[in-house]
Amino acid sequence: MAIWISRSRRIFNHFVQRACPLSLLHPRGSRPFSYFESTQQEPQCYHEEGDYHVDIKHDENQVLDFPGGKIPFVSQMKFISESSERRLACYRVLDNNGSPIPGSVFEQVKKDLAVKMYRNMVTLQIMDNIFDEAQKQGRLSLYMATVGEEVINIASAAALTTDDIVLPQYREPGVLLWRGFTLKEFTSQLLGNKDDNGKGRQMPIHYGSNKLKYFTVSSTLATQLPQAAGVAYALKMDKKEACVVTYFGDGTSSEGDFHAALNFAAVLEAPVIFLCRNNGWAVSTPVNEQFRSDGIAIKGQAYGVRSIRVDGTDALAVYSAIRAARKMAIKEHRPIIVEAIAYRVSDHASSHDATQYQSREESEYWRRRCSVARFRKWIQKNGWWSDEEELEFRGNTKEQVLQALEKAEETEKPPLAGLFTDVYDQIPLHLQEQERYIRDAINKRPNEYPTNIPL
Repeated sequence: MAIWISRSRRIFNHFVQRACPLSLLHPRGSRPFSYFESTQQEPQCYHEEGDYHVDIKHDENQVLDFPGGKIPFVSQMKFISESSERRLACYRVLDNNGSPIPGSVFEQVKKDLAVKMYRNMVTLQIMDNIFDEAQKQGRLSLYMATVGEEVINIASAAALTTDDIVLPQYREPGVLLWRGFTLKEFTSQLLGNKDDNGKGRQMPIHYGSNKLKYFTVSSTLATQLPQAAGVAYALKMDKKEACVVTYFGDGTSSEGDFHAALNFAAVLEAPVIFLCRNNGWAVSTPVNEQFRSDGIAIKGQAYGVRSIRVDGTDALAVYSAIRAARKMAIKEHRPIIVEAIAYRVSDHASSHDATQYQSREESEYWRRRCSVARFRKWIQKNGWWSDEEELEFRGNTKEQVLQALEKAEETEKPPLAGLFTDVYDQIPLHLQEQERYIRDAINKRPNEYPTNIPL
């Protein structure tokens, strides 16, 4: 099969030198056809698995001149293999002890950036612990933790710029944290008080911030993916030096919107990074019961999208991969898939019990391989962090999170009228009727209405 594919590549002869440091990224620079004139620059890197090119004579018995490009004929029946015998490799920089693997190629991270990344990871851990416990105490209606996936949040956010636009799923609070979302803003959203950007209309953890270019989270899986392709195309049309990053889980890749988004982004050559958190589980469904493909990254090849698989528990690998992907997306006008492998240690949500479908042994095995602890080992080996700083920072952060939660609980809710505003320029008759109905019900039973919600 490799010979067959290589013959068609020979026709178009768009090869560049193999100079990519992350050589697992599969190129699309020499694609065999294009329905539109490409706006891509010459690819910055190229990875060729074999050199089996042969010349093809251009007569009607050997090549089909079909819309989209010439297709070579072969006289033997060949089916494309359903899968490779070897699994797609995973890019990694740090070993389990927090030491760079000899010969690894990665973006250099200086002290200030590294320490900031680690502080944000620790803050995210503490937020998860406190907010999850608050939900169990009945103080929150729902919470979803990022245990095991903290590195994906923070390292990817650190690799972006403030001009880049984020379309998240519901397990990316660390991206907002990195961009400057305050503890007050987090707790206000979780409790739906008057300081919440969404005016209390969203479920907890459905954050959003126009100021920080972070689209509001939607519970419905995969809706953000085709939207991301469209937003990225708009950036391209406006000639912005920015890209879109959209986050999703492995379960989302089983939705139709995932495939539509890849196709749109590929054809339109939109600068968008599809960052999949492959944590092994779609709620209670393991990946081996979701799809037969080798994960997510390999799916990009069918749509002409360059892809890479990266160790999602390795901060330097995630940071380096996103930096490289961002550069290619913007400079070469192309979408990129980044599949970050990181086991979901926590429950899917506070309303779930993962022990019903995950073995305790498996969960504990991954919990011991804490990605945040691995990054801490690296910065400590560099002399950038100490045990004393660790103790002080965790203590101060825990106190700040608890204070923010208590203040948010004391803050009153948005007014009742907010249920009916901000959708229409003038409130239609049916919504006016609904508001009157609710107010009448409150007047009849005032003792059953919460006292902290203004009428």
